[in-house]
Amino acid sequence: MSDIPVFFLHGLVYAGLLFLISSGLTLVFGMMNVLNLAHAAFYMLGAYFSYSLLNATGNFWLSLIVCPLLLFFIGAAVERFLLRRVHVYGHVQELLITFGVAYIITESVKWIWGNYPLGVNLGGFLSGSVNLFGLFYPIYRLFMFFCAILISLIMATVLYKTRIGIIVRASVDDSEMVNTLGINVPLVFTGVFGFGAALSGFAGVIAGPLLTTYPGMAAEILVDAFVVIVIGGMGSLVGALVASLMIGELQSFGALLFPKLSLALMYMLMAAVLIIKPSGLFGEEQ
Repeated sequence: MSDIPVFFLHGLVYAGLLFLISSGLTLVFGMMNVLNLAHAAFYMLGAYFSYSLLNATGNFWLSLIVCPLLLFFIGAAVERFLLRRVHVYGHVQELLITFGVAYIITESVKWIWGNYPLGVNLGGFLSGSVNLFGLFYPIYRLFMFFCAILISLIMATVLYKTRIGIIVRASVDDSEMVNTLGINVPLVFTGVFGFGAALSGFAGVIAGPLLTTYPGMAAEILVDAFVVIVIGGMGSLVGALVASLMIGELQSFGALLFPKLSLALMYMLMAAVLIIKPSGLFGEEQ
């Protein structure tokens, strides 16, 4: 019983990481109707960029700012020069081209950084532990969870309380009308895709010191991220948040209580949700 608080916190931390990744994925799908298989590759790039920048400068906070910015420009370039050309042809072409981008990124990572795991040693106060209700828990894990909370609040504020958010949502609902008002809708969509890539890169930066940075990390997290957005509902940020919490705790307590079934539990949950509500918990009925 003494392990329950620890596993509960582990579940929250993993849920925070899942939300950071799946929120960008569901944002791009909800706003642009684009299924992006390269999203997890951007996450991996964020981790590798952070590894290199940390080795060069030793400044984790600098990598937390610079790496997501790099991923923003990479994501914007992918949307502008690749996805925009095939978007009108439907999801199959989008899936193929983003799969190709993911494959190119993975092979480039192996060529530049090698095919072996890379560990990141932070040092400083983030590498310590804190006494939390009589339980010593790593500060960095708590930092990851609070980053997820901060990002979710920023996203909600920008999308629903600012003029930029109004323009983005209006561009989704009626792009022709927004375009006639003098707003460059393709540029808005490029910015949304770039922001989604930046979110994924941010998740990669904070995941690197906790998880091992290696070429397979993209494929490993992509499946979990897609399960999250399927359970939560395609395009729903609230659904991504709720589903991330469900999957995070399910994975954590599944490893404690049902170790032989832990990998299958999230798929069982996804199947149950799809049987009851095929559009996901917060998805809109088509």
